[in-house]
Amino acid sequence: MQDDSARRLNRQDYKTLSLAALGGALEFYDFIIFVFFAAVIGDLFFPPDIPDWLRQVQTFAIFAAGYLARPLGGIVMAHFGDSKGRKKMFSLSILLMALPTLFMGMLPTYADWGIAAPVLLLLLRIVQGAAIGGEVPGAWVFVAEHVPEKRIGFACGTLTAGLTVGILLGSLVATLINTAFGPQGIMAGGWRIPFLLGGVFGLIALYLRRWLQETPVFIELHTRKALAAELPLKAVVVNHKKEVAVCMLLTWLLSAGVVVVILMTPGWLQKQYGIAATQALQANSLATIMLIVGCLSAGLAADRFGASKTFITGSLLLAACSALFYHTVGVHPDMLRPCYALVGFSVGVVGAVPYVMVRAFPAEVRFTGISFSYNVSYAIFGGLTPVFVTLMMNVTPMAPAWYVLALSVIGLLLGIYLKRDLKPAMVGNQADTFS
Repeated sequence: MQDDSARRLNRQDYKTLSLAALGGALEFYDFIIFVFFAAVIGDLFFPPDIPDWLRQVQTFAIFAAGYLARPLGGIVMAHFGDSKGRKKMFSLSILLMALPTLFMGMLPTYADWGIAAPVLLLLLRIVQGAAIGGEVPGAWVFVAEHVPEKRIGFACGTLTAGLTVGILLGSLVATLINTAFGPQGIMAGGWRIPFLLGGVFGLIALYLRRWLQETPVFIELHTRKALAAELPLKAVVVNHKKEVAVCMLLTWLLSAGVVVVILMTPGWLQKQYGIAATQALQANSLATIMLIVGCLSAGLAADRFGASKTFITGSLLLAACSALFYHTVGVHPDMLRPCYALVGFSVGVVGAVPYVMVRAFPAEVRFTGISFSYNVSYAIFGGLTPVFVTLMMNVTPMAPAWYVLALSVIGLLLGIYLKRDLKPAMVGNQADTFS
């Protein structure tokens, strides 16, 4: 156990958190910017004589390929992160995101290279997926093993908030590009700018990460020759089944909560209540900002009150705020912004998810355990949630509200299950993590 577990955050800790959060935000921006220009990409990278619906399906299939590549990329990078060092994989992940994003901005279109253009786009998207699969678990592990144990919640909440900043940044850049260039200007080449910017900023973030140091936890494991004696993935699957199950359910809460409330709801507001796109997107930006605040608050609460109380209270708040939002905005459209901001803040309970994850696995296999649980679950629930909610809307227009309510119940049950504070050693063998 680290002997400085009760110390306050120092200058080096804040530097580590800042650089990690910055890199995470830029990397998530690189991953998500594709969706904001999906329609333009579909027009430019597929034959002009195919039906519009087929072009959209092919475009979003390329987008989805990034999600499908997450588990494999994340597991491979986590394996080397547990055996060769956290910092090396932490730097590699941002390089594997920055270069494909930069190359996307320079890709010839279908008119120039024919079928080779969408094939190359698909390959670059797969590399992006592999990179993000290693970045998120790696970032949580990296900062958690740097800061004092009593500040792990704040550190992980800060990282999760940083990822949300990446989504907000993508939305803002897309808005600026659309405003500045207009539809014709974007088709003529304006769509390349956000990808080129993302690639350049990613390379800058990679350079800044040179100044980060390997985690004290990994250094101690290496010094004591206490690294995993067998394949880390095998150890996780064989010895930590309960931990994997809990972390996968937590990932469901995290991924589906953000997908439904932040990504799907603006479209639902326009379709269900006829709210103008500009109003819906402005309210969505406010909700995303409040989600950032909520993630930080949940991390602080986990440090102060423990995981159990945080998830019980946060899940009840999410259920109440989501019910208020989805059932109020149709009757009182003037309440759109405050209600959306409130539900955005309540989704921030997901900021406490990594607090549980980094404590769920022993240090020898921590990176692999988190990466396997997170990426497999994210690939399943992150991909299937939009499909499932859309199918539910054929039964009830309040499908998003019911789905978020179900997520709240899952969070509540997990909070009850985690009734004791998690007290495993951040270094060494795992304690009795889950009672």
